Amino acid sequence: MPSAKRVLLVDDDTMLRSSLAEQLAATGEYAPVEAGSVAEGRAKAKDGLYEFMILDVGLPDGDGRKLCRALRDDGVSCPIVLLTAADSDADTIEGLESGANDYITKPFRFAVLMARIHAHLRNHEQSEEAVYRIGPYTFRPSAKLLIDPSEKKIRLTEKETNILKFLYRSGDTVARETLLHEVWGYNPAVTTHTLETHIYRLRQKIENNPGQAQILVTESGGYRLVA
Repeated sequence: MPSAKRVLLVDDDTMLRSSLAEQLAATGEYAPVEAGSVAEGRAKAKDGLYEFMILDVGLPDGDGRKLCRALRDDGVSCPIVLLTAADSDADTIEGLESGANDYITKPFRFAVLMARIHAHLRNHEQSEEAVYRIGPYTFRPSAKLLIDPSEKKIRLTEKETNILKFLYRSGDTVARETLLHEVWGYNPAVTTHTLETHIYRLRQKIENNPGQAQILVTESGGYRLVA
C-alpha cells in the first residue's frame, strides 16, 4: 500500500479544518497535519516535507499571507493555497505576491479545491524547486541529488533520478515494463535487464543492505518506493 503524503492544514475554523482533513485522509493519498494558528503552523512546517499546504488568511495570531511569505523565506517550495472569506482583486494580488500558488474564496467545493491543487502539483513536479522525501533522504530531482540526514550528498544519474521521480509520483507498485517505457521511452533496443541494472546500482547508493532493500523494494511484477 502506498505511503500517504503529508499535507499541512492551517485554519482556526475547527469544523472546516477537520472536514478538509477527513476528506483528504479518505482519498488514501494524504496524511493531514492540522494547525490552528500562525505559530502552530510555523512550528509544524519545520517538521519535515509536505506535499502541499493550505493556509487560512485570517488566523487568530496573524495573517496567513505573512505566514506564507515566512514559509517561502524558510525554503518551503511545495504548492501553497490560501483560503479567505474576502473576494477582492487587491486581496488576491496580495495573496499571490506573498508566494502562494493560489487564492481560493470560501465557501468552496472540495473537488474544485483538489483539482486546482493537483494542477499546481503537476507544475511543481516540473519545477527546479521540487523537493521530495524518500526514506531518510531529501530528494532534489533538478540537481540529481539525494541528501542524507548528515547532509552527505549522493549523486544520481539522469536515469536514476527519473526512476525515483516516477516511482515517487506513482505512490504505488509500478510494473517493470511501465517504468522502462516511462524512463527510456519506447525503444526496442532497451530491455528490462537495463532497468534491473539501474535498480541494482540505485540500491547500492541508497540502501543500508542492498540485498534486503527497505526503500526501493521489489514487488510482484515491479518496484515500489517505501517512505
